[in-house]
Amino acid sequence: MNENTEQLNRVFAALADPTRRDLVARLAAADATVGELAEPYAMSLQAISKHVKVLEEAGLVTRSKVAQRRPVHLDAEVLDLMTKWIERYRRTAEERYRRLDDLLDRMTEDHRHTREDAS
Repeated sequence: MNENTEQLNRVFAALADPTRRDLVARLAAADATVGELAEPYAMSLQAISKHVKVLEEAGLVTRSKVAQRRPVHLDAEVLDLMTKWIERYRRTAEERYRRLDDLLDRMTEDHRHTREDAS
């Protein structure tokens, strides 16, 4: 397995949790501390910190230190990696559907000509 595949596995596993997906959505709007991220949840600061740690290990977020604050920052580069992976398979599926549509159109046209010839 290459490095990108391993990272994608970690990212998709991290995003399987709805709380972590919500954290990513909130961080897309603005950096926030763990305390700020924890505010809307009925869970402990430690639990949110564990979620952030999973996101960090997946490469989705980084933490920095600005004076006394330790903001969490979304890393868009990993999202680009996910987007490219998804887009590759979306294009493949789209091409298969396009070929199926073409085949069905030809079959319909052939069926129409067969009926006209029989008349």
